[in-house]
Amino acid sequence: MKQRATKLWPATRARFVTSAHRLSERPRWKLLEIAIAGRSNAGKSSLINALLGVGKLAVTSKTPGRTRALNFFALNEYLALVDLPGYGYAALSKEGAQSLSRLLYEYLRTEQNLIGVLLVVDARRDPESQEFELAALLRERGLSLILALNKCDKLAHHERAAALKKYAALADDPILCSALQKEGIAELRRRVDELVRSAHKSA
Repeated sequence: MKQRATKLWPATRARFVTSAHRLSERPRWKLLEIAIAGRSNAGKSSLINALLGVGKLAVTSKTPGRTRALNFFALNEYLALVDLPGYGYAALSKEGAQSLSRLLYEYLRTEQNLIGVLLVVDARRDPESQEFELAALLRERGLSLILALNKCDKLAHHERAAALKKYAALADDPILCSALQKEGIAELRRRVDELVRSAHKSA
């Protein structure tokens, strides 16, 4: 696949396409896909909006656990972002949580358009089993992992180095970022560009 010359950022052509509650409802297209994953209340939607730079395309909420489907956003003619359901939301029923987990992991295991995952975590929290399971799955598939330590504006200066250190075991070069302050957004965009260029070269 030949690399397109289209400038990606800001993603002025970005648009919401559809929500899929099962894989059979996902778009049947040839666009490369980068998934956005993370624990409920990590700030995924806010980070998507900051990354795109086009306003509130992804709906944010003060109530965690709002994303309960695969939400597809087309950025241009060759790239899409997929907002995955947040995990770890205790208020969901056991059956509801299991259903979302099945949808999330089935997508990650089988989607052939997927080239990588942007994993959003709260920089103030320690990594947990779900993050390590997701990272292991991506390694098995040979997919890239970009790790965004969101809400870093809430950390004291000396806490930042500690946050980077504790997440180093999860992924290479985690990025301190803040959707609110726009910190780290330029680096996230650079990593996404790098991932897309690599996918085009290997296609």
